[in-house]
Amino acid sequence: MTSLSRRQFIQTAGAASLAGSSLLAHAAPLALRFSSSMTADDNAAHYVWYQRMQANLQKAVGDAIRLDYFPNNQLGKESDVVQQVKVGAIDMMVTGSSIWATVLPELGMLDLGYMFDSYAHVAKAMEGKAGAALNELLQKRAGCSILTWASHFGSRNVYTKAQVKSLADIKGVKLRVLPTPAFIETFKIMGAIPTPIPFGELYMSAQTGVVDGFEHDAGTVLASKFNEVTKSCWQTEHLFSPMVVVMGRRSMDKIPASLRPAFLKAVQETTAQQRVIADDKASAAIEELKKKGMSFFPMAAAERKAVREQMQARLWADFARQYPATAPLFTAIDQARA
Repeated sequence: MTSLSRRQFIQTAGAASLAGSSLLAHAAPLALRFSSSMTADDNAAHYVWYQRMQANLQKAVGDAIRLDYFPNNQLGKESDVVQQVKVGAIDMMVTGSSIWATVLPELGMLDLGYMFDSYAHVAKAMEGKAGAALNELLQKRAGCSILTWASHFGSRNVYTKAQVKSLADIKGVKLRVLPTPAFIETFKIMGAIPTPIPFGELYMSAQTGVVDGFEHDAGTVLASKFNEVTKSCWQTEHLFSPMVVVMGRRSMDKIPASLRPAFLKAVQETTAQQRVIADDKASAAIEELKKKGMSFFPMAAAERKAVREQMQARLWADFARQYPATAPLFTAIDQARA
């Protein structure tokens, strides 16, 4: 029997220990912290995207990468999460594009009234020149990338207590809107009286007459029971807000180069699946609201065209002057309209 010297034993044990550590490190999955402001619910657009992504990742890379999902602002307010994604403390976040306008104001163009005609239009435009240009700006400005442009569950429309069916009807109507210049100016141009009110106060404000109505998507109206205080929907479809998944450079660098193509392919497959689900969820919410007594009135095509032309001449033009880099992007989005 061959005996080992003390030095040989220590060297052999040390080598075995290093080899074992290497194998364990290789076997350990990469966990990515993924933040959302929405609840972990099948009726939440964020959660639906996460579920599909987790499944697609499993198929693509097995257990090599997993997403640790933190819903309902568990990792902090969205504005704080944005900063954490920038420095890599949080790896990814799913959100509306508007919150990233605090870092890249040019993204605010996507919240201007009547920018898009549908989520199909959003997909075509944002997967083309406009989306690529905004993503490049965000990479330069913040070191973050928009991995994908997905869909919320339907467009935003006008919900009121009394019936509103036209631009003539909306004049003088007090509408709760988001407290952003884009929303306020959009409804001023349409003739309404935009009234910024916190979301948590909306139900009571509509019930007591502080406002005559509000603008939102059908899924939120249904989930928040706003159909109890409004009975009419004018389908203005004034906003198709992109849903984005954003990742910082440091977090992207965590993903081994050999796995990165599979990861990014899973992202794109997930968005394609989520868009179909989002369309179905939006339609289902509208049908459920109809059953609960909500009346729906589509906006006339001629009025929509007239309002969009006003937006283009005033809101869009002002925005392009303030942020010159967006001027060609307005053109690119408009060309994708066809």
